[in-house]
Amino acid sequence: EMRLEESGGGSVQEGESLRLSCSSIGFKYSAHCMGWYRQAPGKEREGVATFASYGSESSAYGTSYADSVEGRFTITRDVGADTLSLQMNSLKPEDTAMYYCVAYPGCGTTQYWGQGTQVTVSS
Repeated sequence: EMRLEESGGGSVQEGESLRLSCSSIGFKYSAHCMGWYRQAPGKEREGVATFASYGSESSAYGTSYADSVEGRFTITRDVGADTLSLQMNSLKPEDTAMYYCVAYPGCGTTQYWGQGTQVTVSS
């Protein structure tokens, strides 16, 4: 069974930081694409950051970010621990949302989603 488990959400003040983690369990693919999405109340789910690795034999990878988080958020992946992280600095109230981890095994079209972790930023 393949599943994702997120952790690290919470409530912080504007300007503070949080680190989200997503543990991938049961994934056997070497090439891997993963990402973080978020959804605020009354809004559509939006992409936050993506991470694409190109095989266990290669250290090459690519990342991308939404304009709204560029320079403040950093996405990383620990291959050995099968963990995807999102370091969020200089948080703003508009970052308040439920954050979801998503995986595309083998960078294909199949998607696996985590249950989400809540991030709340107060001004």
